[in-house]
Amino acid sequence: MESKLPLLVGVTGGLGSGKSMVCRYLASMGCALFEADVVAKELQVRDSKVIEGITALFGKEVYSYNPKGELQLNRKDIAQVVFSNQEKLGALNRLIHPRVAVAFQQACDNAARSNVAILVKEAAILFESGAHAGLDVVVVVQAATELRVERAVQKGLGTREEILRRLAVQWAPEKLAALADVVIDNNGTPEALYEKTKQLYEQLLQQAMLRR
Repeated sequence: MESKLPLLVGVTGGLGSGKSMVCRYLASMGCALFEADVVAKELQVRDSKVIEGITALFGKEVYSYNPKGELQLNRKDIAQVVFSNQEKLGALNRLIHPRVAVAFQQACDNAARSNVAILVKEAAILFESGAHAGLDVVVVVQAATELRVERAVQKGLGTREEILRRLAVQWAPEKLAALADVVIDNNGTPEALYEKTKQLYEQLLQQAMLRR
């Protein structure tokens, strides 16, 4: 029996927008989930070519070993550099994103063999990295700037000033929304977001079933 490709759905949004929560909800409803940012972090400590490239860009001091003897990357130091140095940010993205794309293709193949209806790709810089190419639906999750800052600070992602600097170099919400197929507003409660995600899932499932 021929394997059928799943409906490929990208979910993105700026820092503190709630994109990860939308993805968790979709996964709980039965979607397969590919977390591009998680894969990228794994590559940074497991892929020898990526490790060599990061060392060349930022120096060997950005790597160390934890008490278990596992290689770890000081991402905070790198973040402070790349958010003020677009050239190094671009070089880092060119190093990692092609390898993430290979991993996503493998996830697509596995999903097709497993007869998965919907595969969700979560990525912080979906459009910026060109990772939206080939997707069937792209969802952008948005929220007011102050709310996003508050959420990010509560998560321990940095001080208010650090978060604002990170937001300043991300694409504007209006730019993301203009490229999206679906925009989800996340200015309310987690319960409200769940209901919006449930409606989205039902729409996606209908699209997926039409292809099968």
